[in-house]
Amino acid sequence: MKQFTSFGVEQALSCLFPVMIFASLAITQVVPFPFLPRYDWLLIICLLLQWVMVRSGLETVDELKVITLFHMIGLALELFKVHMGSWSYPAEGYTKILGVPLYSGFMYASVASYLCQAWRRLHVQLINWPSNWVVVPLSSAIYLNFFTHHYWIDVRWWLAFLVIIVFWKSWVNYEVNGQTYKMPIALSFILIGFFIWVAENIATFFGAWEYPNQTDAWSLVHLGKVSSWLLLVIVSFLIVATLKQVKTNPHLLNTSGSSIHFTLKKKG
Repeated sequence: MKQFTSFGVEQALSCLFPVMIFASLAITQVVPFPFLPRYDWLLIICLLLQWVMVRSGLETVDELKVITLFHMIGLALELFKVHMGSWSYPAEGYTKILGVPLYSGFMYASVASYLCQAWRRLHVQLINWPSNWVVVPLSSAIYLNFFTHHYWIDVRWWLAFLVIIVFWKSWVNYEVNGQTYKMPIALSFILIGFFIWVAENIATFFGAWEYPNQTDAWSLVHLGKVSSWLLLVIVSFLIVATLKQVKTNPHLLNTSGSSIHFTLKKKG
């Protein structure tokens, strides 16, 4: 129980940025902020949160770079999905581009923040990590399928099957109070994807965005969305792992079937 509690504490600390975003969504939903629309205040709050986390040492500069990359990737996906009518942001805002508020990219950035924080706090090791010549095309195909399935067949389940094959022998090792535990990487994808779906329900309840079936009244996000978040988590995990791998040792770009330990050192 002591180890489980310690693991829970480390997970909670790793979720600090997402939790603060949820708190901001809740507060701005209940309390009317003056002068600016809600979406604009949310953008300002997210930027301030990032600044505070870096200045306080809760987040490193390298982690901020990864989070910024995810913000741009997520914003590109948001622009497309809103255009296709998958969901919407009905409220007004000065910082909206083609119907998408700029704060929305921080929803994806918060996933990256969690991964980076958990990686550092739990001293994550990847065992039998596949070659990046396989990982990079696979993660790219998963991301592109979010766009192409609107015009072509949806191959998400084929891609999920490929993920199982590619990572069948891959494990993630992590430490809690100096003791090492391990978990199949595919299982970690499923667990993170499920909890993000839970978080999505909380976010839509507080009006972060709105699905077509939530226009008149809030309702539970369809369980099928778990598959979308699962694939997004896989993309996020693969990008973070690849960036950390290249950052640690550029010569490991072609490594396969190896045990790799990634760490981020705090500057200063």
